[in-house]
Amino acid sequence: MTLYVKSSKFIIPKSNFTFFLFSSIKRSVFYNAMNNNGNCSGTGIFNKVGCFDKNPLLDSDIRRLISKKIEGNGCLSCLIYDSYLLVSVLSSIRCRPSVALRLFRWVEGQKGFKYSEFSYCTILDILIKNGWMKSAYWVVERVINCDVNSVVDLLIDGYLNLNVTVEVLNLFLRIYTKKNENVEQYLLVFELMLRNEMLPDVRNCNRILRNLRDRNLEAKAREVYRMMGEFGIKSTIVTYNTMLGTFCREGEVQQALDLLSEMQRRECHPNDVTYNILINGLSKKGELDHARGLIGEMLNKGLKVSAHTYNPLIYGYCVKGMVVEALGLGEEMEVRGASHTVSTYNTFIYALCQQGRASEARHWFSVMLKKNLVPDIISYNTLIYGYCRLGDVNEAFSLLHDLRSVNLFPTVITYNTIMDGLCRKGDLENAKQLKEEMMRCGISPDVFTYTILVRGSCKAGNLPMAKELFDEMLQRGLEPDFFAYTTRIAGVVRLGHLLNAFKLQEEMSAKGFPPNIIIYNVFVDGIAKLGNLEEATELLHKMVGDGLMPDHITYTSVIHAYLEFGNLKKARELFDEMISKDISPTVVTYTVLIHAHAGKGKLELAYMYFLEMQQKSILPDVITYNAMINGLCKYRRINEAYSYFSEMKARGIIPNKYTYTILINENCDLGSWQEVLRLFKEMLDNGIQPDSCTYSAMLKNLGRDYKSHSIEYLDFILLSDEGDEGQANTKVYAAYQIAQKSIAG
Repeated sequence: MTLYVKSSKFIIPKSNFTFFLFSSIKRSVFYNAMNNNGNCSGTGIFNKVGCFDKNPLLDSDIRRLISKKIEGNGCLSCLIYDSYLLVSVLSSIRCRPSVALRLFRWVEGQKGFKYSEFSYCTILDILIKNGWMKSAYWVVERVINCDVNSVVDLLIDGYLNLNVTVEVLNLFLRIYTKKNENVEQYLLVFELMLRNEMLPDVRNCNRILRNLRDRNLEAKAREVYRMMGEFGIKSTIVTYNTMLGTFCREGEVQQALDLLSEMQRRECHPNDVTYNILINGLSKKGELDHARGLIGEMLNKGLKVSAHTYNPLIYGYCVKGMVVEALGLGEEMEVRGASHTVSTYNTFIYALCQQGRASEARHWFSVMLKKNLVPDIISYNTLIYGYCRLGDVNEAFSLLHDLRSVNLFPTVITYNTIMDGLCRKGDLENAKQLKEEMMRCGISPDVFTYTILVRGSCKAGNLPMAKELFDEMLQRGLEPDFFAYTTRIAGVVRLGHLLNAFKLQEEMSAKGFPPNIIIYNVFVDGIAKLGNLEEATELLHKMVGDGLMPDHITYTSVIHAYLEFGNLKKARELFDEMISKDISPTVVTYTVLIHAHAGKGKLELAYMYFLEMQQKSILPDVITYNAMINGLCKYRRINEAYSYFSEMKARGIIPNKYTYTILINENCDLGSWQEVLRLFKEMLDNGIQPDSCTYSAMLKNLGRDYKSHSIEYLDFILLSDEGDEGQANTKVYAAYQIAQKSIAG
């Protein structure tokens, strides 16, 4: 008898195993109940017709009993290796999802478990039909992690009923898009569903669109959106907003506006996010008036505007140099109840620094602090850039100290910016020391670091140092990029070492950077500045033979060189050739022409170019106005010079130190001392720091003895007020008044 019992475990057919196992469980449940209740009434474990009741005990009791079987009876090990048996067992307890899940988890976690698409589909069928969606989500994650891709094929082939299949496939889409790792996989599931007349949930479609947009796969996003419409999946506001973002990212703003019209026709009302996306897209394209009109449309619809609405438009104005308009928009923003953010202030600071107005930028930095906004590293880096651009490296170092004091950490951009400022001042040694300090702080120099130092070395005429730094970059495992090579070549060309420059260009080509328009422009500009004008012109025409079209930079470089060497006629011929080839001149092209002609007294031609550029919608900048004012002052037409001075201010173009120095110089020559003082005071009041040229212009007509005494006094004032620049300038102004009174006396 004992032998029979032991051997019976091995002679039970698989078809009867389920019955054997669960009969055993039922008996355990029955005797457990009898022991507790002492009876087997119709209200107990069995119902009145003698069937096992649907809910005889709590699921937790049954899970506990199965756990005992798992731990104490080896018969369940068959389920690990036999997927068909597991399917049969799971199917027999489908009304007990918790028990089925408990069993499946145990089996799936055992060593040697045989992964089967049938067992996964069966447990998913049980869970979804019983509304256990969170557990079904976990099972699908396991399918994906275990790479059992055949589950999708089995579902598509109709293994489960249609409703369950759609639910499961939607879970696949949801998890695939959440992970956002395998684009092809979720696109395949999406397409299989549509081809088999199963509609994916629109929320999953939106997730697909968003992922494709974020991966810059705009073409695929368009195709998914097209298929949604073709198969009747109704787009939501999220769908439209995602596609609007996709179109705007591509620069296809008109398509975005067409989509806005489409969503309105379909009675899907745009929200604030819709308008913010469009305003951002239009601002990036430079269509600022249209973007501003959309803000008005938002307000008319009662939608809430925010920093997300205004910041892109403010940035758009700043990029175009329209700082007055940007600041005005900032005021409107606050009136409309949209608070400025750190990003708003950073944009103001950057725009002002770009125009050399670091003092005004510093004001906005202070305003940010007063409003309890915390400047970030971008705020500090931008201000540092502004001061370095003006050559005020000391203030840049002061800001470096300040940012550390508020527990911000300088980045490689911070150090690179200051190094660039030092190199521009010719202080290569301190720039190199700053690189060493940066490395001691654990910040590794990048390609831009070395490019800055190489350019500084070339500018200083120190080619051995440039080569040493370039080689150091290679030794550190940094691959020179296109700009690193171009910078070095430009420096070598500038020093007239053309043979070395061409060798570098060959090395650059070997590294995968073939000659392009930029490299040609570097050679053309360098050769032209060396006075080899015919060779520069030949190179300009050789470009065409090499399949490259000269651009406005190429022509402007050669035109500028001819103008510098006094050949205005040849410069005009090249300008006409440029126009005939439909190459649009820029503000720089017109400015060099205006400067040269005005400087030679050909004021009518200068005025002609000044008008022509505006007729072509090319706006003059401060340098253009300075060129006109300088030419007019040089030929004693100061009244006309003042008319240009007034015009530029009326246009919101801020005069710089050169504008004031030109007018101060001319008024000194005319003996208009009161006007000199007025201009100097206005210059200081506007936060524009005079330089040595300004002081030279003011003092040039003083007698030798007066000049000597004035310079000594100015030196004394400046040395005694090093810590207070504003006070020093006030005393300089006073000293100048004293000097003039001495002359009068």
